Amino acid sequence: MAETERAIFAGGCFWCTEAVFKPLKGVKSVVSGYIGGETGNPSYREVCSGTTGHAEAVEIVFDPEVVGYDVLLDVFFATHDPTQLNRQGNDVGTQYRSGVFTLSEEQAVAARAAIERAGETWAGDIVTEVTPAGVFHPGEDYHQDYFANNSYQPYCQAVIAPKIAKAREKYARLLA
Repeated sequence: MAETERAIFAGGCFWCTEAVFKPLKGVKSVVSGYIGGETGNPSYREVCSGTTGHAEAVEIVFDPEVVGYDVLLDVFFATHDPTQLNRQGNDVGTQYRSGVFTLSEEQAVAARAAIERAGETWAGDIVTEVTPAGVFHPGEDYHQDYFANNSYQPYCQAVIAPKIAKAREKYARLLA
């Protein structure tokens, strides 16, 4: 069996980020959860309060022989607005910040290079943090596969569906 690697990205609402990465070739799993905060095992309600320091994030397990970390980074920067500080659209607060939580120095170098690449397409300054990963806390079960299980919800239709359509169009070659 091929060896897998992990990537942890925070790009606003984790429901959106999960839905973008799940259908990509080489992605084995995507788990929505929380990272970057001060409290152990936070709940969604606590994270949404903005007092824990955690960001909504996804942990991606992928096969680097099929999809590289650099490619995942490029998809990440193309499918959320990395120029918005502590928000994505109407989702406001530090829990919605843009971040790459690195698991090695190689990932940190790759993240900084991806920011340089992304800077060529975004008009404003990129505010994405690049931080060594701490503990990733998986979110509650009802957050996993949220879009797949709740695509009829107004938030899913208004926010997530257009983001997925954009990602599928731009990255059709990467879809499983």
